[in-house]
Amino acid sequence: MPELPEVEALTDFLTEHLVGLRVARVLPVAVSVLKTYDPPVTALEGARVTEVRRYGKFLDLEADSGLHLVTHLARAGWLQWRDRLPDGPPKPGKGPLALRVALETGEGFDLTEAGTQKRLAVYVVRDPAQVPGIARLGPDPLAADFDETRFAALLAGERRQLKGALRDQSLIAGVGNAYSDEILHAAKMSPFRLAASLTPEETRHLYEALRTTLTEAVERSRGVAAGRLKSEKKSGLRVHGRTGEPCPVCGDTIREVSFSDSSLQYCPTCQTGGKPLADRRLSRLLK
Repeated sequence: MPELPEVEALTDFLTEHLVGLRVARVLPVAVSVLKTYDPPVTALEGARVTEVRRYGKFLDLEADSGLHLVTHLARAGWLQWRDRLPDGPPKPGKGPLALRVALETGEGFDLTEAGTQKRLAVYVVRDPAQVPGIARLGPDPLAADFDETRFAALLAGERRQLKGALRDQSLIAGVGNAYSDEILHAAKMSPFRLAASLTPEETRHLYEALRTTLTEAVERSRGVAAGRLKSEKKSGLRVHGRTGEPCPVCGDTIREVSFSDSSLQYCPTCQTGGKPLADRRLSRLLK
């Protein structure tokens, strides 16, 4: 799933390639991708893109007509930029193409989604706050006003485990499965540690790991072409998706806990005092 660093990089890429250009056509291929119908997507045709913003994992394209094309790429979605779009309209089918935006220059981009679980979402709204997911977002962890005091206030009284708390978009916007693993590894904390149990010093350490991990990921992705962002993300991850490989810090074997629809990766030596986590739903540290 694209998370804050990748969506931030897409925002930079589209700002450079898209702002100032006029939309010629918006062509939905998979009807399921459209989550709003008034205004219709065709209302964007003829409008000029004026700004590209990021809200958590949401990407917002603002037009001079006052409309916004907002998308959430979900787990398997992606944006593919094309210097020259194919001639003729795309044909509906079983392929990954969900929606195409064609520009007056002949350039454009495709929104695609792999797999059978179609969760990619596109909204056309007059105000991004009309998108339910954006309206519920917590603070952006890279915002200038997101300091340690604000972070500590969010965790105070939070009875959930750190892994779940970091992934909750209403608590902190933009962190998903991959970067929550990376942040907790950098902080040397168990994913199942209760958020409210952290001492002030541990909270400070987690805050620093959060900001550093995301900032470094954004810097790695900055300037990378949209088509290469996925591979860039994977190459920069230290524990997530690396089950069975040696930890780059201590050399211990990276382990995994699987759930019904996701998994997490961690280093026992760095994060759980050398104790492996039980690989079952509602996992707890082995006594």
